[in-house]
Amino acid sequence: MARTTKKRAKQLKHDKFRDTTFDVYGRLSHRVEGRERTLLYALAGVVALVALLLAFGWWRGRQAEAASTALGKAIEIADTPVVTGTPVPGNTGPTFASEKERAQKAVEAFQKVQHDYGSPYSDLARYFAAANLLTLDRPKGLSELEALSKSGDADVAARSKFALAQALESDAQYDRAAALYNELLADKNRSVSENTLKLRLAAVYEKQGKRDEAVNILFQMVEAARKAQGKDGKPLPETGITRSASDKLQELSPERFAKLPEEPKPAPGALPF
Repeated sequence: MARTTKKRAKQLKHDKFRDTTFDVYGRLSHRVEGRERTLLYALAGVVALVALLLAFGWWRGRQAEAASTALGKAIEIADTPVVTGTPVPGNTGPTFASEKERAQKAVEAFQKVQHDYGSPYSDLARYFAAANLLTLDRPKGLSELEALSKSGDADVAARSKFALAQALESDAQYDRAAALYNELLADKNRSVSENTLKLRLAAVYEKQGKRDEAVNILFQMVEAARKAQGKDGKPLPETGITRSASDKLQELSPERFAKLPEEPKPAPGALPF
């Protein structure tokens, strides 16, 4: 009798669970009833949105690849050698007969990238076009670099400011060039290396007759390079820039050059740089 009672209680409990489940299902069915089309539209909208996002990601990837390729080809044009007179034996690659011819082709290629693609490729292309314009139309090139030096893209702004400073230096506008080099040195997020800027600034000071200022910059550069150590505690190899600074310091002030720390000796078996 007890077993029968327990069995019946279990059945009643199961039936209560079933009834509760069916009741919930019935209420949900009632709510959904008549809204099937709305739900289908919502689901279709979600699927369409996902498909659109995937398609946009694929398109953007293809655009980035195409823009990078186009910019690379334009840079190749700008780097193509200029050969005047007798061609170099064995050179079968493309060449240009003059700087202006190369600059013209480079400007056209960079301006096409600027026109066809968005940022950041268009910004970089505009910078490279402006740099090459210096050969074709110097005032226009300087104006473009001046405008780009205020670009919202920090990297493009720094590149443009450095190119502008170099152009002004070559035009003997030393005060303006020095001011730009100093501005770049003050920028903590600089895109141009600190030693490159210091070497150019020292050159400008030398041309202005500020020999002591130039010597001080060069001395500090070389001294820091000779004291620098890697993570392993060993001296870092000398770079081409610090070697140039060392040679110029020896030329301008042999007495200050003699006060430099001893140049680190390369480790046994190390290759010279």
